[in-house]
Amino acid sequence: MATMRVCVYCASSEQCDRVYHDAASALGRALAEAGCTIVYGGGATGLMGALANGALEAGGEVIGIIPRFMIEVEWQHPGLANLEVVEDMRERKHRLLTDSDAVIALPGGSGTLEELFEALTLKRLALYFNPIVLLNTNGFYTPLQRFMEQVVAQRFMNREHLAMWSMVERVGDVLPAIRSAPAWSADARRYAAVRG
Repeated sequence: MATMRVCVYCASSEQCDRVYHDAASALGRALAEAGCTIVYGGGATGLMGALANGALEAGGEVIGIIPRFMIEVEWQHPGLANLEVVEDMRERKHRLLTDSDAVIALPGGSGTLEELFEALTLKRLALYFNPIVLLNTNGFYTPLQRFMEQVVAQRFMNREHLAMWSMVERVGDVLPAIRSAPAWSADARRYAAVRG
């Protein structure tokens, strides 16, 4: 069976509660132990660093994709054997998602949320088909889930779009959620627009 390539979106903040860092480290370890290749933003701090460190300590393969300006200010993780330097944030997002078999979103700020929403938008338009899993550490994504249900209720998205992602509470539930995610069909474009 081919190695699963998992794209992980996560924060660079060192200031958030340690529970988030611990979950990121545990996820890195779990993915590495399952033989997954992790693709992430290449940073050394915050949840990014914790994810990479957890995976590397477990002997995992970690690919970092980082824009050139972040190299210039030395934000890259020094322990990565595979660090791809790209020109800008737009190219970074494209490379993170390209060839990924799944997306995992850990808690994060505007950058993490932007990446997550781009993946959701591409899935809605039938340009990305793979599982998207939100790790709801400490209830972080619960308000977002409620908000997205409001988006559907107020007819900005269709009810089917709530199946574009799943949300789990524990690191141990991430891989089962990926494996059990319903297939997303190419005909999703048929209901990408809100129906009357």
